[in-house]
Amino acid sequence: MIREMVCINCPRGCQIKVDTEKLTVEGNFCPRGKAYGIAEVTHPVRTLTSTVKVDDGVIARVSVKTDQPIPKEKMFDVMKEINALEVTAPVSLGQVLIPHVLGLEANVIATKEVKKAL
Repeated sequence: MIREMVCINCPRGCQIKVDTEKLTVEGNFCPRGKAYGIAEVTHPVRTLTSTVKVDDGVIARVSVKTDQPIPKEKMFDVMKEINALEVTAPVSLGQVLIPHVLGLEANVIATKEVKKAL
């Protein structure tokens, strides 16, 4: 079976075709396209971004992300963990808010600093 997709590894956005049985890739202009195509049909992963509620902060929510890609099929489960989380200010940039979320190697980290409200 051939799957057509757009490679998202660089701004070029190559239209690639991946043979899911032979694991071959056509249409990529760089080696990253081949790796992306094969990974996408065998075990797709994504970096997840969201926000978390902050108590006593100068802003009400802090942006967060996984510090490495997680399996695509775990995204909704990780979002449940993120949505249940509330943190208290101050929050530091890069602070680990959920270590090894769901037992994965990825941590959920803050991508912004939030100071304590006066």
